[in-house]
Amino acid sequence: MDGTSVVHSSNSISAAEKQTYSQFALPESAAFQAQYVGRDVAAGLITGVMAIPLSVGIAMMSDYPIKVGLATVAFACLVGWINAWIRPGNYIGCPGIAAGLAPVLAIGVATFGMENMAFVVFLTAVMQAVIWKFNWQRYILLAVPVYLVEGLLAGIGLKIALKFLDFTYEIPADLVAADTFFNGARIQMILMSLAGLVGFVYLFTKFRYIQPAVPYFVIIVAGVILAQFLQVPMLHVEDVPLSIALPIPHFDSGLTWLYVIGFAAMLAVIDVIEQVMSNAAIQKIDPLKRECNSNNSLLAIWIANIGSSFFGGMTNLDGLAKSTTNRLAGAYTKLSVLIVGCVVAFFVVNPEYLELLPKFAVAIVMMFTGWKMIAGLMHVTHHGPYAMALAILTGALVYKVGIFEGLLAAMSIHALIHYLLYTQVDKQPARVVVGNYLANLKKLSTMS
Repeated sequence: MDGTSVVHSSNSISAAEKQTYSQFALPESAAFQAQYVGRDVAAGLITGVMAIPLSVGIAMMSDYPIKVGLATVAFACLVGWINAWIRPGNYIGCPGIAAGLAPVLAIGVATFGMENMAFVVFLTAVMQAVIWKFNWQRYILLAVPVYLVEGLLAGIGLKIALKFLDFTYEIPADLVAADTFFNGARIQMILMSLAGLVGFVYLFTKFRYIQPAVPYFVIIVAGVILAQFLQVPMLHVEDVPLSIALPIPHFDSGLTWLYVIGFAAMLAVIDVIEQVMSNAAIQKIDPLKRECNSNNSLLAIWIANIGSSFFGGMTNLDGLAKSTTNRLAGAYTKLSVLIVGCVVAFFVVNPEYLELLPKFAVAIVMMFTGWKMIAGLMHVTHHGPYAMALAILTGALVYKVGIFEGLLAAMSIHALIHYLLYTQVDKQPARVVVGNYLANLKKLSTMS
């Protein structure tokens, strides 16, 4: 969820704005309202610029070409805006590629090869379409509690932070000294990165409830300016061709097919859970307190994912970091998301401009994102000691043994503990425990 799980906003609309909205904004539209056009355009421009370094870093973490990652964001924004005319899921959520899924996609690239990832994303989208059709998100949330997801994201956040740590002390090849690691150039790079990270955190703390895009603007501008005077490693963007093709798989064995199905299922479930959690937080920060519909958001996600698979793109969801920036920048409808897509599309068409950005600036953005994902464990405290212990264990397993294996192990431990508590401590027969669980599922299925 772009490194954030819960957001509290101190901003609220005035009584006059509410009256204006009630008088002139009917019928309510999630995609366009004339009185908010200026705010939505401004918010889209601000959020679009903020989304560039974040999307670049996530694409790099996913081992995808940067241009493909940006194209995914632009396409998802277009689909999100169109969907808002028909079945709005939320009103200010900004879609894009998610930091929480980056290491998962990287595992897929390493395991199946980039040539097969289009099919993996397509299969993921098909599974999400089934979840959307039958509104199975409720069952998923029952099987995978929120605190376990927070632990999963914390483990992924640690992976992200350590992955980009290397960029904070990387120096150009011609400045590498054969006899010593800590030469003058490297020490300068470390100090520059440290100052940038401290400045970024300070600005985020100062402007997080006012204009969270400020630290992103500052690090981009400062990085570009410093690169004009100092020799630092620069971002390289491979200008890969974007072409439309059927997502046809090329697997050699049936065992690989089984693993692909399991991998796509994990990707689909994590994507769905993150979107549901994002929607819950987006509803809290909506300037007009409009209700979100998570199932409608899933509709936009799987349509965008299917379309993305035809040009080799990535998975998407409404990232909370971008959505929060979008709201605090003044967004009221999904028109802002269309503007975000246009900003990102500019860099898809003109990727050479991204090479003005030094790597250490991207690293600072991504390390901060990783830290926010780790800090999400603080949201688990109100669930109690068991939830916190399980969340920490999940994060450790995800970091140490892998995302897929760690998640399965944590879910198995969680199920075993509950089973033992009910059967051994509460002395409930096993059939009663299973019956109660099935009854909960039935109760969920009858909820509107």
